[in-house]
Amino acid sequence: MTVLLKLSGVDKFYGPVNKGVHAVQNINMDVMKGEIIALLGSSGCGKTSTLRMIAGFEETSRGTITLAGREVQALPPVRRNVAMAFEGYSLYPTVTVGENIAFALKAARLPTSEVEAKVREVTEMLEITDILDRYPTSVSGGQQQRASLARALIRDADLHLLDEPMGQLEPQLRTLLRGRIKHYIKERGLTAILVTHDQTEANALADRIAVMEGGVLQQFATPQTIKEAPANLFTGTFVGEPPMNVFAAEASDLGGQVQLDLGDGLHLTYSADAFAPDVRAKLLAQKHIMLGVRPYAVQRDTRGARAQVIANQWLGDQSHIAATFAQGTIVLVEHDRADVAVGEAIHVRIAPEDLHVFDKNTGAALSHGAQMA
Repeated sequence: MTVLLKLSGVDKFYGPVNKGVHAVQNINMDVMKGEIIALLGSSGCGKTSTLRMIAGFEETSRGTITLAGREVQALPPVRRNVAMAFEGYSLYPTVTVGENIAFALKAARLPTSEVEAKVREVTEMLEITDILDRYPTSVSGGQQQRASLARALIRDADLHLLDEPMGQLEPQLRTLLRGRIKHYIKERGLTAILVTHDQTEANALADRIAVMEGGVLQQFATPQTIKEAPANLFTGTFVGEPPMNVFAAEASDLGGQVQLDLGDGLHLTYSADAFAPDVRAKLLAQKHIMLGVRPYAVQRDTRGARAQVIANQWLGDQSHIAATFAQGTIVLVEHDRADVAVGEAIHVRIAPEDLHVFDKNTGAALSHGAQMA
């Protein structure tokens, strides 16, 4: 695959370099032609600043941005050949929605019939054909957002940047449009980067996800890799719904067995053969660790460790059970309605292949299941 966009050592300071707010810290990222990338993180993590530096609306404090073989960090937005859908819409108020969407195509002097066909296609996909003759101020925020998205997607650009592209849409419409937008982008071989705080949106749309926190790129990988092999404790707990269960533990060798002491008289004991030799050696050498397990992987089993139910929610297609466990709370997800009451004692089992182990001090992943991180 061809690298279309390359970020090398990109920093963003608001204020003097090395003295101001370090909003984006040493970002290195290669985006392949035809990929959809999601910048995922909470508010203030640096994802929008990164997107705006790529677009040219924010200056880079350090580093280089290469797009389609050209260094562009010093170029104005108009010379980067980038299309952007803004979170704040930024539609021209004096022309209709349809004229807003067609603006770039008309500026490129495309034939009227081609412009009309392209506008019809993208607006049908986004379900806004009925507002093309109206002005932006006369339509809803969700309709304005879809018009802004249409204006970006319709352009012939090297890169399409989408800033929270569906944040104003109701959940049902958002779910419908995700699949359509991904098909539209893939069918045309476009390359897109979207900013979102919604992990469902990131997982549904993106080929790879860049998880950011505190201005730092925490992990850049496929959705499956991030879920199954998070690079660190932050990524493990940030991505996944419900969030990963995490417990402090102390590993010890019982001679043929590995015991993970969770405190409060609870421990998990496994055959030493349940772990690859290098994983077992690392666990015992580290001793004080953090254990993570996804709620879907926690099983109720009479042979397991004791827990006490504090909540049992039926969500229509699955049960979420929360229970006190190891001086904290453990959450289980079951696909059938669970017949357990608040206050009831249950026993939970965690298979060794479902354990994620992290360094207690740095948060770096040590192992996933029986494999080294």
